[in-house]
Amino acid sequence: MSTLFGRTLREAPAEAETANHQLLLRSGLVTQLSAGVYSYMPVAWRSFRKIESIIREEMERAGAQELHMPAIQPLELWQETGRDTAYGPVLFRLLDRREREHVLAPTHEEAVTDLFRKTIQSYRELPQRVYQIQTKFRDEPRARGGLIRVREFTMKDAYSFDVDDETFQASYDAMAEAYARIYERCGVPVIPVEADSGAVGGKLSQEFIFLSEIGEDTICVCAECGYAANQERAEFDRGEPARGASEPVEEVATPGIKTIADLAAFLQIAETQTAKAAFFIADNRPVFAVIRGDLEVNELKLQNTLDAKEIRPMTEAEVADLGWVGGSASPVGLETRGTETPRIVADISIPDAANMIAGANRNGFHLRGVNHGRDWNADIVADIGLAREGAPCPGDCGGTIAMHRGIELGHIFRLGTVYSEAMDARYTDDAGERQLPIMGCYGIGLDRILAASIEANHDDGGIVWPLAIAPFDVHIVAIGMEKDEAVGAALEQVETALESSGLTVLSDDREERPGVKFNDADLLGMPVRLTVSTRNLKENVVELKLRDADEATTVPLDSIVEAVTAARAGG
Repeated sequence: MSTLFGRTLREAPAEAETANHQLLLRSGLVTQLSAGVYSYMPVAWRSFRKIESIIREEMERAGAQELHMPAIQPLELWQETGRDTAYGPVLFRLLDRREREHVLAPTHEEAVTDLFRKTIQSYRELPQRVYQIQTKFRDEPRARGGLIRVREFTMKDAYSFDVDDETFQASYDAMAEAYARIYERCGVPVIPVEADSGAVGGKLSQEFIFLSEIGEDTICVCAECGYAANQERAEFDRGEPARGASEPVEEVATPGIKTIADLAAFLQIAETQTAKAAFFIADNRPVFAVIRGDLEVNELKLQNTLDAKEIRPMTEAEVADLGWVGGSASPVGLETRGTETPRIVADISIPDAANMIAGANRNGFHLRGVNHGRDWNADIVADIGLAREGAPCPGDCGGTIAMHRGIELGHIFRLGTVYSEAMDARYTDDAGERQLPIMGCYGIGLDRILAASIEANHDDGGIVWPLAIAPFDVHIVAIGMEKDEAVGAALEQVETALESSGLTVLSDDREERPGVKFNDADLLGMPVRLTVSTRNLKENVVELKLRDADEATTVPLDSIVEAVTAARAGG
């Protein structure tokens, strides 16, 4: 440690709010260069390389071959799939000296599809599974949480190409199983959840989530049946709709009423009997969304329903310009100023509900007895509802949804032919016909694994590294070296014995007080701590303490390797 590049800190910088971020900085594992950009110091890099090694082992076990693709890619490649606009400002762009546009790749679906169309010709060459471990770049608007959301990061991204759904499923399952093993070996508990595919594309995907209060994602989980989904995608049971014979539409005065809660209280009805309007702009076109009053619109579900590239809520000024009445709008007799016809989208909670209360499209009035199909019709009926705490599970288990915060550590996608079709990447089948391969992609963030492992494995003293990814196997604390040459000699003896047996060692040979050394040993968190001191050497022993143990023991100096090996194995 006297020659180690980097140093520990007594206090974490003020900007570090989460436990893992504080510990990463206090232990000197990483140093920030700029917002969302970090340098890995030597101790952290040792752990990082172990994570890489675990991932490589599991990818090869899953039948994937490692390759390496360029991080700098021509913009034209992204224009083939339309993702140059789908990624928007997150995509780093640059010009070369010839004024040609390039991007710093945030992911490599285009590049690997281009490789396929240049390399694979026949069905006899399929299936194929390839992967790489490489730096990615995303111009995140708000880097946060240390290594949780950064602008430069390392990803293992894998890709599969198959001839049919059956062989694709085998590729997908192999990757899902590999991911489960990776997280287990790295000491991070995760749950697989249904997820939205986002800008990557495809209809189905699955995230691997580390449940943590510091997470940005909201995860819906049913304890009864195990259903789990990101709130962006989660389904839920809306219960029985309001029933009854259709009543005539009747206008009622509702002076000053602007919210669903106030409307229900004023008319002495349940919020489930009301129809709520919400206004959006999707790809520059107005959208009038209708959902049951007790529910909220899920913008991402709405965006996917409309197959829109961009969506946002309307401003009050935009609503007024269209002639719509905020707080009292409905699609019944809706009139719109301008030439752009709005799309009317109804949530699945609306069509079967009888005699709803809806806006009258003028201030201070609402309508009773509104029925979809008679009084108005939606252009699209779809699930656009946002799941909530306590909602009935969509399955038949009778359970309810609980909300948890979580961190996405990996994401696997069923891409289908999204990329192969857009880029005309084909192979020849056994009948001589040109066919599109079915693709999958599988991403896992190494930086996030490191951060999540620390978040999941720490105590008040510092990090408690899982064995498999600990930077060093053993941390030796030498007490009194500057006064007692025997301590230095014993330190060298112990180092040599441990390293000869294949164990890695970090030795604290600094001229520091014992308390400082012990605190740093806890902070850095190696699995085993050995203490060599004048007092111990008088009895020809070394003190041994596991990082997660309360008490230390003493072991004979000449059997230190056996003692450490047994301690690491739990013996």
